Amino acid sequence: MIARLLKMLLVLQLLAVAGLWYMARTSWQIEQTAAALLLGVGAVILFRMLISGHNFWHSWRGGSPTPSQFRPTQAQRLRLAAGEFAASMLSSSWHMAWPKPGLHLVPGARSMPVLLLHGYGCNGGYWAKLGQRLRQAGVGYQALDMELAPDASLDDYVPLVRRAINDLCVNSGSARVVIVAHSMGGLVARAYLRQHGTDQVARVITLGTPHHGTRLASFGYGLNAQQMRRGAAGPSAWLLALDEAEDEQRRALFTSIFSHHDNIVVPQTSSYLAGAKNIEFGAIGHVALGSDARIVQCVLDEIALASAAAPAPLAAAG
Repeated sequence: MIARLLKMLLVLQLLAVAGLWYMARTSWQIEQTAAALLLGVGAVILFRMLISGHNFWHSWRGGSPTPSQFRPTQAQRLRLAAGEFAASMLSSSWHMAWPKPGLHLVPGARSMPVLLLHGYGCNGGYWAKLGQRLRQAGVGYQALDMELAPDASLDDYVPLVRRAINDLCVNSGSARVVIVAHSMGGLVARAYLRQHGTDQVARVITLGTPHHGTRLASFGYGLNAQQMRRGAAGPSAWLLALDEAEDEQRRALFTSIFSHHDNIVVPQTSSYLAGAKNIEFGAIGHVALGSDARIVQCVLDEIALASAAAPAPLAAAG
């Protein structure tokens, strides 16, 4: 569904380029074909840049204070904006529009297999870069496509995760898996643990997950977006109930990796999860978290640590 939608958006953008090219040649008297085409392409890219800029503006306006050690220089700010825009363009215009098969098993692997959970409005193609690094490291994984109706609850994704974990354990021969989740996927992982415990999960690594909600979720559509909202009164009722269902032992299973310049999770400290291992970065945008070299290496390190020493399983909540 997401792949088809992204392909349709690509077609619309190409039609917009063609329309602007035609207008430039006929109405604006631009005779050079290359110049007219460049105008059309530039206008579409500018529109995409404005969308990215809109998110950064909201993240700056409602963001949490940036610790001094993560305050970027002007050059780092430019790299942040460029890196996030490039990651968004590559992800939405290629990796997620034409996703590759999401299952990669490694016979005799020493590391536990990894289940990759994408975020809101994405599919398994989001994990193209991390998947490449996992293959190079000899780590088996499955990039799950969690595509349900737009009005689905975050709890509705849990059966998909449970089935994927069972299949991954059977196919890999491992009793447990490591979950790596981006954004909304981290909340789905927590919802899974609330229902099914940790018998089959050794570690949960979240990237830019709005554990306490994000103000930008108000721009999203569907029940799942409502559940991720953070208003003036604080996190949503769903997030508060999820928080109450977790004790210190369960929180100790989590590693929360986040950026103080996340342009979707607002405030950025919403990704801080008390009782978890929190790893902070700066000058990295939300979409870029899945492909930035520093984040990818950090994730690989956490997977290795989890595989070397897995904690005992905990029962489901309630």
